[in-house]
Amino acid sequence: MNFKPILLITALSNLLFDVSAQQKVDYKFDFGPGRVAKNYIQILPETTFSKNMKYGFDFDTKVEGINRGGKNLLTADLVRNNQPFYFSAAVPEGNYKITVTLGDSKAAAVTTVKAESRRLMLEDIKTKAGEFVTKTFIVNIKNRNISDGKVVGLKPRELTKLDWDNKLTLEFDHQTALAGLEITKVEDQITVFLAGNSTVVNQENEPWASWGQMITRFFKPGIAIANHAESGLTLGSFQGSRRLDKILNIAKPGDYLFIEFGHNDQKEKGENDGAYKSYTERLKNFVSEFRKIGGIPVIVTSTSRRSFGTDGKTQNTLGDFPDAARKVAAAENVALIDLNVMTAKLYDALGEEQSKKALVHYAANSYPGQDKPLADNTHFNPYGAYEIAKCVILGIKTSRLGIAKYIISDFPNFDPSKPDDPMSWKWPESPNSSLIKPDGN
Repeated sequence: MNFKPILLITALSNLLFDVSAQQKVDYKFDFGPGRVAKNYIQILPETTFSKNMKYGFDFDTKVEGINRGGKNLLTADLVRNNQPFYFSAAVPEGNYKITVTLGDSKAAAVTTVKAESRRLMLEDIKTKAGEFVTKTFIVNIKNRNISDGKVVGLKPRELTKLDWDNKLTLEFDHQTALAGLEITKVEDQITVFLAGNSTVVNQENEPWASWGQMITRFFKPGIAIANHAESGLTLGSFQGSRRLDKILNIAKPGDYLFIEFGHNDQKEKGENDGAYKSYTERLKNFVSEFRKIGGIPVIVTSTSRRSFGTDGKTQNTLGDFPDAARKVAAAENVALIDLNVMTAKLYDALGEEQSKKALVHYAANSYPGQDKPLADNTHFNPYGAYEIAKCVILGIKTSRLGIAKYIISDFPNFDPSKPDDPMSWKWPESPNSSLIKPDGN
């Protein structure tokens, strides 16, 4: 058999993939029914994303188009809605600088923006009537492809996640007035990769959430967060599903890898399993492999479960795993963020009853089809995930990591022993909810 044609086809296919991956993307969208700003693409309320239209409003969400008039063509017209709406654009894998122009010349507005699977990007951006603001943030887009035909082994639930599709999706919440949007592929960002389980992953549906989808809120451009975590995973299954291979394939020198495992690892009961055996060996392997490509690993201890002892304080339910992570960090001279300690302080500060408001504890009928209460002491709701993301940011600052200079300038001094009041913290819920508990416990 002559293999030359097959090899040629394979080489061409790989070349096309590489070209696609490095493809320049630069979209400029002008929203509304008025005259179009120069070099912008007009987006009308009826512009709908589809196989033939590679950008537009998505998931049957509706907006109102308004033409206010004025000399500035970009802000003279806009789209509005007091309900969540989605806008998508087909883009290849990479990091994207997103610039939104928000405001309305005749009315006040307030906007929260989430990307992909509910990653918080902008929070409560308020504009007065006649006021316009421009905000920029970075969104990472990933796909399953690795190299040599290998792909990430996704779980069935991941196949429909926005994080793994072939487009960039933005969700606009509150009372959004959107005038302009720019999407530009950029190569100059430091990428922070997240490896972890259900306490880290971007949870797709309300009321579940994790710190990995909230931490994006606290970085300015210069940092891209690439969340490769997934519910139910251990260090071993993360590696076995080729997620570490994927990260090593696309990471560049100077990028970071945050590693948080333990909840599921402690359930492994093989002869060589345990905190000071397979867990320690695998953690060291993650560190060494990422260092080989010039990356900077960071070890994060597992979040505490909400479990109070007779003394009214949070008790350790993770055995030796947090201690093992600390020992690996010390032995390998790796930065450590002790999230286990900080989350215990957070729960203790809230107290046994109030701490339920940081996790998925909801009375029956809080969500469609929910005829029974939800009571989960491992998985966070948006408030809890937001507070824990602040703990991670505190750990970055305390460890004096290089990426600390990219933390937003208005990040408040945070103390896990003095968390935000859960009764005053507000979150605009996304349209989709699920009663299915994430894998892992």
